[in-house]
Amino acid sequence: MNSRYIDWIWHIRGSLALAPQQSSDEAFDRLRPLFRETGTSHEQDSDTLTFRKKDQAAQDKMAVFDGGVLQVERGEAGSVLQYHLTSRALLFCFLAPLLFLAFGHLTMAIGKFEKPAAKTEEKKKPEKAQAPMNPIDKFLGAPAPDSPEKKKADKAKEKAEDKEDEHSPTTAYVFASIFAVLYVIGRILEDRKIKNLFRKKLLQA
Repeated sequence: MNSRYIDWIWHIRGSLALAPQQSSDEAFDRLRPLFRETGTSHEQDSDTLTFRKKDQAAQDKMAVFDGGVLQVERGEAGSVLQYHLTSRALLFCFLAPLLFLAFGHLTMAIGKFEKPAAKTEEKKKPEKAQAPMNPIDKFLGAPAPDSPEKKKADKAKEKAEDKEDEHSPTTAYVFASIFAVLYVIGRILEDRKIKNLFRKKLLQA
């Protein structure tokens, strides 16, 4: 399978037209302050600038990216800056919902597996005979004690409810939804944010 079909998940690509007569050196000089942040290293080779980030600071405007390549291409219509950036944070936000969904399905499977075992265990328990009611309590109109069958049924119901709560996939599904929303918003916002950041730097006087 061609990696281009899946690498869009954590790769961001784009292009920006440079001002007329703007050279690659001038364009990179204007962008260079972005690559002088803590934890960032970069190197320029002619029309290509490559950067890498490690332990980047939160205040870094490009903190979400771990590395990338910027290249100036010349065409008949003028020079264009092509950029290709990678982000492990985006990849994590994409994979996290899948992980939580898997936890949810696993929790449900465990719950279904334990239900038959619990029923078998209940069948094996001997039934206790109901104790006779005290004549005095009966004379005074006291309510009859619950039968062993009713107590057993109530206990079984409580136990089943506890088991259902214990093996509920709801929490996993909630976290999966949260990370899915974070990924969609982050993927769109970071794409626009980096394009606007590059444009602003390139147009600075």
